[in-house]
Amino acid sequence: MNTMQSVLAAIHAVGLLTCFALLGTSRIGACIRFLSIQGILFSLVPVIAHDDGLTLRVLLLAGANIGLKGVIFPAVLLHLRARAGFHREVEPFVGFVASILFGIVALSVSLALARELHPALSHAPFVMLQAAIFLVAIGLFLIVCRRNALIQIVGYLVIENGIFVFGAITVVETPLLVELGILLDAFVAVFVMGIAVFHISREFGMADADRLNTLRG
Repeated sequence: MNTMQSVLAAIHAVGLLTCFALLGTSRIGACIRFLSIQGILFSLVPVIAHDDGLTLRVLLLAGANIGLKGVIFPAVLLHLRARAGFHREVEPFVGFVASILFGIVALSVSLALARELHPALSHAPFVMLQAAIFLVAIGLFLIVCRRNALIQIVGYLVIENGIFVFGAITVVETPLLVELGILLDAFVAVFVMGIAVFHISREFGMADADRLNTLRG
C-alpha cells in the first residue's frame, strides 16, 4: 500500500508540473510534448490504483490510453502543426504569469474540493482525486484563454485526462467496452477537430479563435 501511494504521489507531482508547464510554455511543440508526458503518466493510474492486480481489463485500458494519449494524439497534433503552418508561439489571451497564478489558485481550489469529496469517495486515492479536478480546471482554462485552436485541442485532451483519472479511481467496476468506447469518442473528436483546424488554417491562413469570430455571417 505504501509503495502504491508513493508511486501515485510521484505521478501526481510530475502530472502537476506538466500542467504548470502547459500554462507557462510559449512554444506549441513543447505544449504537445508535455501533453504526451501527462497522458502516459495518468494512463498508469488504473494499473497502480486498482487492488485487483494486473487483470487483462486493466492492462488493455492502460495500454490503449498510453497508445492514444502518449503517442498517437501528440503525433497527430505535431503533424497538424507542421502541415498547417501554425506559428510556433502559443499567443495567449491571458499572459503566462497570470496563467501560472491561475494555476496556483486552481490547485488550491482543487485541494479544497477534493477534501470535500473524499469522505464520500474514501476508496479513491486523495492525490488522484485532487489531480482529476485540477486537470479539468486547467483544460478549461486552456480552451478559454488560448488564442490558437491547436492549443484549445490540447486543453480538450487535458480535460479528458482529468475525466479518465476520476473514472479510474472512483468507479469500482466498469465494463471494458464502455471504457474503450469513451477512448474511441476522444479519438474521433481529436481527429475531427484536427481536420477542421487544418482546413480552416489552409483556407484562411490562420486558426486563431478570436479572428475566426469575424468569419461569422
